Amino acid sequence: MVTVLFFAAAKDAAGMEQLRLEVSQSLSLVQLQQRVLQLVPALQPLQSLLLWAVNNQYAVPAQVIESGDTVACFPPVSGG
Repeated sequence: MVTVLFFAAAKDAAGMEQLRLEVSQSLSLVQLQQRVLQLVPALQPLQSLLLWAVNNQYAVPAQVIESGDTVACFPPVSGG
C-alpha cells in the first residue's frame, strides 16, 4: 500500500487529505502520478504545478515507489 498525502491547494482540489493505493509491484513516480490523476480528476488542472516528495524527499519522475512508501503532493511553497 502507498499513502498519498495532499497539501494546500492539492488537498482542496482533491477534497481529501490522503489516498491509499494498493500496489502489487514497484512503479515510477510518473506511473503513480497518472494513477492519482485518474482517481482524482480534480487535480488535473494543477498537474503542471504540483511537486511530489517520497518519504520526505523531493522526488524526480523516475523515482521508484514501493509498497509502504508515503508520497506527498503539494503546490510550490512560497513565503515572505
